[in-house]
Amino acid sequence: MAYGIVHHFPGGTQAQYEACIVALHPSRSIPPKGQIFHAAGASADGWTIMVIHESKENWEQFRDGILRPRMQQGIAGGFPTPPVETTFEVSSRLA
Repeated sequence: MAYGIVHHFPGGTQAQYEACIVALHPSRSIPPKGQIFHAAGASADGWTIMVIHESKENWEQFRDGILRPRMQQGIAGGFPTPPVETTFEVSSRLA
């Protein structure tokens, strides 16, 4: 079952997002293995990112193998604090 993740960074900016995306994704046109959707943008009080992975297990592999280690190392110009995270099992999707 597909798995959704919403990360909200209070006070986050597009510049911080751009710094992180370069460090976390293999390219701007090819998402990490198993990631089937990615969207991001400014929100009322910061920056919000929403992704859909093929499964919860795939998300956990990306989170534990790439996302957390790189964020813990620090990304120059990236988000200074961890996000507020919301996750959910995707029960319906179009397209």
